[in-house]
Amino acid sequence: WNEIIELFRAGMPLRKHRCRFKSYERCFKASEAVDCLHELLGSNQNFGPEVTRDQTVKLLKKFLKNHVIEDIKGRWGKEDFEDDGRLYRFPPSSPLKSYPKKPSCGKEVIKFPDWNEPKAGHSQEHIPVKSVAMNSEMWYKRHSIAIGEVPACKLVFRRELTQTNIEEIWKSMTLSRLQKVLGLDSLDEVLDTKLVNSKHIVQNVYNVNKQGIVTLEDKSKELPHWILSAMKCLANWPSCSDLKQPTYSGFERDVFKTIVDYFGQMKEPLLTFHFFDIFVSVLGLLQKPSKAVEALQISCLLLPPENRKRLQLLVRMMARISLNQDLPPLSESVRTRTLMVQAFSRCILCSKDEIDLDELLAAKLVSFLMDNYQEILSVPSALKSSLEDHVVHLQRVQIKYAGPDSDAPLPPPSFCHQISTGEFEYQRATGSQEPLAALLEEIVMNKEISVKDKKKKLKQFQKSYPEVYRVRFPTPETEAMLFPEKTKQKPPILMWALKKPFQPFHRTRSFRM
Repeated sequence: WNEIIELFRAGMPLRKHRCRFKSYERCFKASEAVDCLHELLGSNQNFGPEVTRDQTVKLLKKFLKNHVIEDIKGRWGKEDFEDDGRLYRFPPSSPLKSYPKKPSCGKEVIKFPDWNEPKAGHSQEHIPVKSVAMNSEMWYKRHSIAIGEVPACKLVFRRELTQTNIEEIWKSMTLSRLQKVLGLDSLDEVLDTKLVNSKHIVQNVYNVNKQGIVTLEDKSKELPHWILSAMKCLANWPSCSDLKQPTYSGFERDVFKTIVDYFGQMKEPLLTFHFFDIFVSVLGLLQKPSKAVEALQISCLLLPPENRKRLQLLVRMMARISLNQDLPPLSESVRTRTLMVQAFSRCILCSKDEIDLDELLAAKLVSFLMDNYQEILSVPSALKSSLEDHVVHLQRVQIKYAGPDSDAPLPPPSFCHQISTGEFEYQRATGSQEPLAALLEEIVMNKEISVKDKKKKLKQFQKSYPEVYRVRFPTPETEAMLFPEKTKQKPPILMWALKKPFQPFHRTRSFRM
């Protein structure tokens, strides 16, 4: 989504528009935004030409609601965007999330539990240690070396690992491997690790039958028998061992509709709402199939066992149906493979806040699942063997020799160093003031806004951040230099103004002599 928003902001033409006898700079019409974004989505590898104009309008409604765009009055937060001539613009700040960074080499991301503490009552200090001096001349002659005195040693007994310990090891190492495969610096952007149940991982690895399908401990969570029979009927068509052959035309379509209706009424998709982001992030790896397969293998281990089993049975049935040439067409207008993706993609993957474009993302992931379901829905053997070796290593008794550093604990990994209070205050001040100072300078140097608006923005900035403002304008004179007063020319003095005002004519009497 960050990529789409960035491309949309960069590619959307901005120009001057008039509305109700007033001009607005750097804005665009709603219909122009639909044209631009529709073309962008059609050429994007994660969406493709299947995106319709109506879906593009719905995405722009989400953009307006989440302040990716705003109207020319600065209003946003509602989904009232329409494909018309109303004017919109981009807000000054972008709502993009920061991209996760790739981990640096040798960086330990997830800390594994430490099981080296001795059991209560079995302190290592009470283990008898015998110092053995070996100065035998016979030993010296046989090996032609001078051994001298062999240093004292002691056995270090590891604490016995409980089932809970082993489950936590599985969780930590599984998440660590998933993070490495996805190339992320942290899983926090795509997954809440607190919601990952370590018991589910262990059950999905070890509680499986010969075909690799999960076996559930709680039988009440199994699929109903009639749904299993219907799925087997279509998956093994026409050789259905436990069903008689159909006696009427359209039987297979009725069975298929029954399966679609059952999975369509589920309240939550099989990949769950919590893991939506982690599965969508795998879409970026589809150009590297081996990486994508491994990422999906590990991600599917996080699912609840009942969800994983249903996913295994459903995707296997979908793949077999799409490849079965003997099965009559299940639709007159749509190919069987396309029908499988359309019918079951939403019950496999969708977000809690439903967006129409989620269907395209789910369709791509489900298609990849169908093509590689045997590998993806099996237990990753490399991860399993490395974890089992690690657990054996933790349980193995070790020998430690006496020496200056034998009992010294390993230094903890240093992720940061302590600083003084003064340095902390300086970093806090400079770290927050630098972007504010840059924002203030941008307001000062902006020639596109009027003097009135600039004075208004500066007054608001001064009220909110007086210290930053005082650094830029330490005296009233420096502030006045930004708005030099224009010298007003006095109107020329007219000559008639210097004369006496007009005197009315007074008639006087004349006396004749």
